[in-house]
Amino acid sequence: MRQIRILWTDDEVEVLKPHIFFLKDKGYEIDTCSNGNDTLDLVRQNTYDLIFLDENMPGLSGIETLKLIREIRSDIPVVMITKSEEEEIMEAAIGSDIAYYLIKPVKPKQILLAIKKILDQKRLVTEKTSTDYRQEFSRIGRMISEAATCADWTELYRKLTFWESELEKSDDRGMAEIFSMQENEANQAFVRFVSRNYLGWLDQNNPGDPVLSHSLFPKKILPLINPGRPLFFILIDNMRYDHWKTISAEMSGLFRTIDEDIWFSILPTVTQYSRNAIFAGLMPLRIEEIMPRFWINDDEEEGKNNFEEELFRSQLSRKNISIKWSYTKISSSTEGKKINEKMRQMLDNDLNILVFNFVDMLSHARTEIGLIRDLAEDEKAYRSLIRSWFIHSSLFDLLKMLSEHRVRVVFTTDHGTIRVQNPVRVVGDRKTSTNLRYKMGRNLDYDPSDVFEIRNPEKAMLPKNNISSRYIFALNKDYLVYQNNFNYYAGYYRNTFQHGGISMQEMMLPLAVLEPLT
Repeated sequence: MRQIRILWTDDEVEVLKPHIFFLKDKGYEIDTCSNGNDTLDLVRQNTYDLIFLDENMPGLSGIETLKLIREIRSDIPVVMITKSEEEEIMEAAIGSDIAYYLIKPVKPKQILLAIKKILDQKRLVTEKTSTDYRQEFSRIGRMISEAATCADWTELYRKLTFWESELEKSDDRGMAEIFSMQENEANQAFVRFVSRNYLGWLDQNNPGDPVLSHSLFPKKILPLINPGRPLFFILIDNMRYDHWKTISAEMSGLFRTIDEDIWFSILPTVTQYSRNAIFAGLMPLRIEEIMPRFWINDDEEEGKNNFEEELFRSQLSRKNISIKWSYTKISSSTEGKKINEKMRQMLDNDLNILVFNFVDMLSHARTEIGLIRDLAEDEKAYRSLIRSWFIHSSLFDLLKMLSEHRVRVVFTTDHGTIRVQNPVRVVGDRKTSTNLRYKMGRNLDYDPSDVFEIRNPEKAMLPKNNISSRYIFALNKDYLVYQNNFNYYAGYYRNTFQHGGISMQEMMLPLAVLEPLT
């Protein structure tokens, strides 16, 4: 293993000899010098893993030397050491991108801690995270086997999402594989739970039933409307719970979360069904019966979500709610910027509904465009891409503006997505829906043990194109592929992100209520 090499610059370097000997005994190679100019020469001539730099030196100061080091090598971590505790000096050092900050007199163990924090942090984090997850592994296994209610599954999904995030910080591939197997086990159990209970949830009569798409507004959103205090309802299409945790971290300096919950999407977990149900406050079959012109069937070419504003207006009318509200769908940065220009006008409304389509567009682009697939090749990369979109988005700009006003913001989605891996054969006719995670049609041929089937769509409050139509739903990480040219399409869609079926990632969705910090 290569010896770690450190440069220590201090105009009183002779006084530091005990520290130097201490570090050499620990196995580090140490070079020393007493001024900024010599430091720059050494950095040009040698490769260092870390630099300790005195802030107060004759000639070039530590801050000046640091800036010149950055011009030569921008990647070397630098620890600034100073006698001064003045805030101005600390801020100048931190603003110059230092890795650590120490105040004299320093002790040898302080120096050793700084080295380990900077150079060994990844290894130490890996070891600590892996140890902690090993301790939790059995407990999570018991939670999976004992989960019997929606509340149990909500707690379990939160815990799995937490550990997925923690293990991403680790280099322990073995632990990552173990987690993946445990998550798969959880999803298999979740599929069984949903298959047993889903139809019983639809009437929303029992206290233990989850909030579903059609009950989201009545149960969770409408009670938050308070005249005189604008409510911004922000729905990001196709955003999973782990995606929400990723972007919510970016808002920590703007908003505080006063409530965070998980609710369940209806089946199929796709925009056409779940989002129309959200805005109508009705299950899809009831939308078709009451407002047939606002329901577009699977086999029709017309856009399936063109009437959300009308559906929401109908929901308010049925409930005799009179408020001032707006609805806007944003599918591009240009549309987002236009909305931001109208922000002050929206402050006069009781409710503003904003639907952002980016994540769903990214999911489809990842399937169809090789470059996007390479950029988001796994869950971690996919989350990173969503985070990058968010921090550079017009939505983030809007939130910065809203944080300066007395508003309340609700974040949610309409369904999630899952990275599919296991192709399942299915046969259908030309009128069968094309989605990879569910099929609706009358001439479906499949193995019933591979899917969750609804032979009578009326029991699931779903429309049907034909008197003999039925629905089938893919489970866990499966995806439904037609018999014709099976191997080609199985390979093409493997490891793409899809939605429409039954999994924790598709059905269990975030709902967060935020208020500005100011």
